[in-house]
Amino acid sequence: MVVGCPFCAIAAGRLEASVVAETDAALAFLDLRQAVPGHVLVVPRQHVEDIYAIDPALAGDVMQLGVRVAHALRTVFDSPGLNLWQSNGHAGGQEVAHFHLHVQPRRVADGLLRVYPHGLPAPTPRDALDRMAERIRLSLPPDGASPAPRSAS
Repeated sequence: MVVGCPFCAIAAGRLEASVVAETDAALAFLDLRQAVPGHVLVVPRQHVEDIYAIDPALAGDVMQLGVRVAHALRTVFDSPGLNLWQSNGHAGGQEVAHFHLHVQPRRVADGLLRVYPHGLPAPTPRDALDRMAERIRLSLPPDGASPAPRSAS
C-alpha cells in the first residue's frame, strides 16, 4: 500500500467507492468520472505502478476480473461494443500511478476514445513489420517472467 494512492485507499476501505466486484487479488469499482455509463476500473489490491511492474500472475487475476465485469456490463447496458483500456506513464495518459484497467461499454458514435483521430493509418510495408516483429521477439522476457527494470536515462 502506498500513502497518497487513491486506489490503495479504496482497496483498504479508507476511501469510498462503488464496488461492483472483488477477489482476493483485485477490485472493480465505478470510475468517479463516468466517461460513458458503466465505466469501471479494475485494479490489483496490491500497489503496482504500471504494466512494467506487475507480476504476470497478478496481471492474470486483474484481467480475469475485467472479463467478468465486461460480461456484466454487456448484460446491464446492452451495449454493442466495449473497450478494455490500460494506460502507462504520462505520455500514455496514465492519471493514477497504480495499474488499472478501464472497462467501458460502448455505443456507436458515443464520441469516446477516438483511436485514429486523423483517420486509419496506411498499411506499413511487410518488410518493416517483419523487422519490428523480430526486434520485439528478441526482447521478450521468458514466459511468466518480468524483465529487469529499465534504467532511467
